[in-house]
Parts: sequence; C-alpha cells; structure tokens
Amino acid sequence: MNVGMRVRGGLLAALIMFAMPVAVTLAAGLVSSSALAQTVDSIQVEGNRRVEVATIRSYFKPGPGGQLDQGRIDDGLKALIETGLFQDVRINQAGGRLVVTVVENPVIGRVAFEGNKKVKDEQLTSEIQSKPRGTLSRPVVQSDAQRIAEIYRHAGRYDVTVVPEIIEQPNNRVDLVFTITEGNKTGINSIEFVGNTTYSAYRLKDVIKTRESNLLSFLGGNDVYDPDRIEADRDLIRRYYLKHGFADVQVVAALTEYDPQRKGFLVTFKIEEGHQYRVASVNYQSSIPSLDGNVLSRFSRVNVGSLYNAEALEKSVEEMQIEASRRGFAFAVVRPRGDRNFEAHTVSIVFAIDEGPRTYIERINVRGNTRTRDYVIRREFDLSEGDAYNRALVDRAERRLKNLDFFKSVKVTNEPGSSSDRIILNVELEEKSTGDFSVSGGYSTMDGPLAEVSISERNLLGRGLFGKVSVTYGEFARGISLSFVEPYLLDYRVALGLDTYYREQLPNPFISYGTKTLGFSPRIGLTLREDLSLQLRYSIYEQQITLPGFLDNCNNSFTNGLPFNPSPAFVAANGPMGAVDFSGMGLYCYGDGEASLPVRKELANGASLTSAVGYSLDYNTLDNNKNPTDGLLVDLRQDFAGVGGNVVYLKSAIDAKYYTPLVADIVGLVHVQSGILTEIGNNQIRMLDHFQMGPNLVRGFAPNGIGPRDINPYGTQDALGGTKYWGASLELQMPFWFLPKEIGLKGAIYADAGGLYDYQGPTNWALTGEVNMPGCIPPTNNPKLAPAPGTCLGLQLDNSNIVRTSVGVGLIWQSPFGPLRFDYAVPITKGPHDWVQQFMFGGGTTF
Repeated sequence: MNVGMRVRGGLLAALIMFAMPVAVTLAAGLVSSSALAQTVDSIQVEGNRRVEVATIRSYFKPGPGGQLDQGRIDDGLKALIETGLFQDVRINQAGGRLVVTVVENPVIGRVAFEGNKKVKDEQLTSEIQSKPRGTLSRPVVQSDAQRIAEIYRHAGRYDVTVVPEIIEQPNNRVDLVFTITEGNKTGINSIEFVGNTTYSAYRLKDVIKTRESNLLSFLGGNDVYDPDRIEADRDLIRRYYLKHGFADVQVVAALTEYDPQRKGFLVTFKIEEGHQYRVASVNYQSSIPSLDGNVLSRFSRVNVGSLYNAEALEKSVEEMQIEASRRGFAFAVVRPRGDRNFEAHTVSIVFAIDEGPRTYIERINVRGNTRTRDYVIRREFDLSEGDAYNRALVDRAERRLKNLDFFKSVKVTNEPGSSSDRIILNVELEEKSTGDFSVSGGYSTMDGPLAEVSISERNLLGRGLFGKVSVTYGEFARGISLSFVEPYLLDYRVALGLDTYYREQLPNPFISYGTKTLGFSPRIGLTLREDLSLQLRYSIYEQQITLPGFLDNCNNSFTNGLPFNPSPAFVAANGPMGAVDFSGMGLYCYGDGEASLPVRKELANGASLTSAVGYSLDYNTLDNNKNPTDGLLVDLRQDFAGVGGNVVYLKSAIDAKYYTPLVADIVGLVHVQSGILTEIGNNQIRMLDHFQMGPNLVRGFAPNGIGPRDINPYGTQDALGGTKYWGASLELQMPFWFLPKEIGLKGAIYADAGGLYDYQGPTNWALTGEVNMPGCIPPTNNPKLAPAPGTCLGLQLDNSNIVRTSVGVGLIWQSPFGPLRFDYAVPITKGPHDWVQQFMFGGGTTF
C-alpha cells in the first residue's frame, strides 16, 4: 500500500509539474487577451506634466472594432518617441490595463552662444532648431551644433569646435549654451589646373570665383574655402570651354586637400578639353504643320563657320521658343541637336521644333521674401497663373530675379498640380541687404583729390525702387546729386529715372574759369534685347561761368582820355597816366592777363538755360563689364538743345570698344570714337558747349590740352574746344605672369591718334570793341610788358587742324580699393600750343 501511495504521489507530482507551464501559458494568454481588449480611452497615462493625456492617447491608432493589438501598441510607442517631447516612454500592463509612463523633456529657458565673434547671435539663432520656450531634444541639439560648425566652415573656419551645454534649472527647465571656438580662417593656398593646354592657368583663374590667399585677402572673401563655390567653379570652367567651341570638354574633378603645414587648402581642377569644334551647318525642322521652322532662323545666334558656342545655342533656343509662343504656339518646344564630325571637328546643328505637352500653370508660390513685395517678384515673370507653361520663360524669369541683386539665392522649381495638365511653380528666395553707405576717395589729373559720400538703396520700401543721394567734395570739383529709378513704369518693363544735381567746377591748372550747373534730367530706359538697350532723356539745366575779378577787369570807360582801370604793366609800358592820350588807341584789356574773350563773353551773358532731348543706343556683348577680354561695346548718343531755353545745337557722338583675346593671355583692344556739334539756324554755339579733349582722346596731353585755343600771350590761353573730333587707339593688355593672379596687376602698351578742331564760338565782341586779331606784337623794348597800342586787342585763335599722336605704357590694377590706372605717354605729333602731360593717374575706392 505504501508503494502504491508513493506511486500515486509521484504521478500527482508529475501532473502538477506538467500543469504549471500550461497554467502560466494560459495566464499569459488571458493577459494578452486583456491587452487585445484595450481601447484608446482605457489607456492610463502617468508622468505627464505639460502634455495632455488626450494628446498622448492620440498617437495610438485602434484597429477594427476600436481594439489595440500588440502591433498598434508598438506603433504608438514609436510615434511618441519620434515627437521629441519625451526623454523616455514605457508601456506596461497593470491591473489588466495598458499603462503609458512618460518622462517629459525639459523646456528650454534660453539659448545662448559664447565665443562667437565672427558670426552674430542673430544669424546663429535663425539657423538652429532649438528655440527658447521649446522642448529640449538632445538629438536636435547635436544637429544644431553641427549646423553651427557648418556655418563657420562656409565662412572658411575649418578649425571651429562647437560644444553644447545643458544647464539644469528649476521646474524642469534648462538653459542651452553653445560654446564656440572659432579657430583661424582657412584659406586657399593654391589653385592648380591639370589637362588645360589651350587656356593657361592664368586665364582660367579669371573664369572661376575662388581666389588664392594673398596679403590683401582680408578685403574680400573669395579666398576662403567653400565647397559649394568650388563646385560652382567646375561648372564655370565647363561653360567657358563650351562657349569657345570645346563640345567634348569635361571637368572631371575638383580635388581639395588640406595642407596642415601651410594651414590652407590646395585645389586642383582636372580638365579634359577635347577638340575645338566649328559649326558646319544650321537647320530648322518643325513637326508642327502650321509653323515653318525657318521663320525662327532670325532668332538664332549660331552661324555657319563660327566656333561652337553653347551659350549662344542656349540663348537661341530661348529666343526661338519665346517667338513661337508669341506666334500662338504656346506649347512649342525647341530642342537643339548637334551631330559631331569627330574627324573634321565640326558640329551640324538642328533646331527641332515640336509640340510639347499641354501643361498650364496652376499657381506660382513665392516664398522667403520677408521685405520684398510679392508683385516685385511676380512682375519678372512673363507668364502668370493660367498661362501655358513655358520653360524658356521660366528660366528667363529666374535669371532676371538673380540680376535684381535683391537676393542671396533664387531657385524656381515646379511640382505637379491638381491634375496631370497642371503645374505649380515654387519660387524660393533668400533676401539680402540692399542698402549701401559708401565713402569713396579718388584722384584724377583733372579734378585732383576727390571724396564722395553716398547713401543708396536698391530695393526702396521693398518695392524694387532705386534711390541714391551723394555728396562730392574735391580740390577742383564739388556737388550734390539725387537719383531715383522706377524700373517698371506703369507696370511696363520701362525704367523711369529722375536725376537732380548741382555741380561746381573750380578754376584749376587747365582752365582759368569755373562753372556752376544746376539741373534736372528725367530719362526712360528700354531693354530691346539682352545686348541692346535704348535710353530716352530730357535735360534742363542752368549753367554760368565764374571768373576771378583780376581776369575780367578790362573796362572800356575813359575819363579825360584815360582808361578807367589800367593795369600796372600797362602803366609801366606807356608811362604816367597823363602822358599819353589813350582814347584812340583801342582797349588794352590784356595788360595784366585777361581771360579769353569767349570766356568773358559767357560771363557777361550771365546764366544760360539749356533744354535738350536726347537718346543713347548701347550695344554690349562684353564677356565681363568690369574686366573685359572679349566682345564689343558701342555707345551712340545724340542730344538736341532748343526745346525751350536759350541754347540751340545738335550734338552727336559715338564710342566703340572691341576686345579680343590674342595669344598667351594677351588681350587686344581697338577703341574708336567720334563726335560732331552742329549749329542749328543762326544760333551761334557757345564756347561751353564745345567738345573739350585731352587724355580722353589722345593720352600724353593734359586735360583741355589739345584743339583750338586762345594763344594771346597776355591772356590765360584757355582751350576753347572744337565742334568735331575723332580718335583711334590700339592697345595690348597683358598680365604679369611672374606675379600672383590675385594681385590683379596687368600692363598695357598703346598707340593713340586723334584730332579736335573747328571752333565756332564767338570771336568778336561788339560791346567792348574787341575783335579777333590775326597777329599780336608785343613792345620791342620789353616783351614781358603790355602789348603795343592797337595790337592784342582780343582773341588770338589757333584753329589749326593737326592730328595728334602718342605712344605709351600703362599699369592697370584691379585692386581691392577699386580700379586704378597709371599711364605714361609720349606725344609723337602735336600742335605748337598744345599742353603736354605725360604721366596720368586715376582711380578710386569705396570703403
């Protein structure tokens, strides 16, 4: 029996041991069933202080029947963690209920920066995501520290370190402090090019924006290593080669390496030039039945026999596509195709005109403009909501927005609209400062030392208006001017400019008289093409001559046969005042050095009022307006005075400059200019309206140094100017290869020729009896004294037609202080009375 009992007891124990795991499994199943039975409203939340219970529950999304299974509970847990509101989130079962326990992140009381001197707090605050009164997130803080470091790296400081520090405060609040060690500026020590055989490194350094560090780098910022700028330089190099016929060019890589010993970067551009191609043929193929492709040929800038030019090709496509749109083919798309002959190195270009997708603009979104009005941005688009989508017009609008110079960055992107034939344009902008305060200084041989203070605003009131006030003060020139420009007159692409000015030119070593001018000039500018512009203007100004009294003390009054105001030289030459009867001897004005007759006549006539209308037509294909190496610039100007006022004339002038690259980075310049002043009716031309020329026509001569002149030896021998002039100049500009490119120095050698002639101003003055005399005989006993009676009574005019020529050398410096030029020229042929000035210097700066 005991044995049986033991057996039964053993079986019981075995059953119990077997049953326990089953019971546990059943219990777990019951708990799981309890969880499955949970709903969102039954979730218990613990540990929350600021976040509402309902908010936390909202992250749990129930399934069918409102139940929460284990998968949905896991999804809710992940969603809560991703909010960044909590340091910790735990989910437990308690009493058959789902319990969510949270530990909230603290609230940021303040965000501070320490050690930042080169970047302002405001800029850093705008870049980071952690904000005062926001929730602290440690991953976000680490991201902010990286963003701050990135800002410094873009400013060229790669040694920067950023350490975030979280300072605990009561009531679950913290202060966030970023401690910044800025480090030294990291510049570009050298820029090298590999694979360039056609263009030298010296030339290619002109193409890119990045510069090597030098002694004057502190005045600029392009020597700072910026990976974005380096990448943009790759594209600039590629586009430069494509513009000059290298259709196969590839800028394989832009390698950057930090040199710890030199504490700077070494940049190397690897280039595969390929061959230079020329255009073999240009054809036009249209798949649109009612549009003949040949009608668009006049908008092509690609010519047979010319070098392949990708830039000209792009502009041709744009102009042709816009013209097709104007003709009613809003969806026409122009696609260029180039078939290369690799043996002959030619390209056959075909412009294919096809019907594009019928897509309309649903909406144009403008973002990032906090100051600039929306309409200022939208008016740069030649299309609006509801119009047919035209990529060429969108690209043109983007280019126009960049040229406004209101924004740091402009990017126009598109996204699908509400239907397949709708598109949304997004204009992303980043604004920049558009106001300028400048103090400028300079020196010229005509005006001497000169200073200017100006305040200007390119985006006045955020309306795209331009305004400027400037004050000039110099040794021989002073003035004030106010300018205002409305670029869109009456919502048309027509610019209205208004200029008001007061100028005072003082007597200087080149002229004996001064002038005061007060004027007002409205103007209208129109862009006919990207390379052609027209300006219409009206000018009204009052001008008068000022002259020291001792240069205008000639008097025709006699008392008892004696001159009223004889000069000491006159008395010395002719004896005591009563010794001779002077009444019949004429006027002895030049006894102590009178100004020229035309000058004194202008003074006696008083202020003159000029009212003139005119225009300027400018053609510009220069590759760079500041430092051109290729292209043509032509300026044609005409002004007609006589629309009111008391001055009448027609003045015409043309100025043309042609730049062309030669060999070994040498640039050739051909400069021609000409002008003519035409008398209208019987209205005599004033001396002040004549052309005055000097080094601006032929270098080596003084300002007002050539042309018709009063050569009376007892006067001031003023230049009177001429009504006709012409000039021609040949110049070679070459770099100094032994100097770093970044210094900006280059030399020039040149030869000038020109002439100024045909004075048509006053030569007689009936009021005083002075006349133009063919000769002038001084006293034989003492030539330094007054003239002999009856001679030297008025203007002694040298109006000879002489061609002036000169040769010279120059030094051109594109300095950080502004453009400077030094010239030394030697006249080869000159008139007997010309004024020579072999050395010239001019330039200025803004700081």
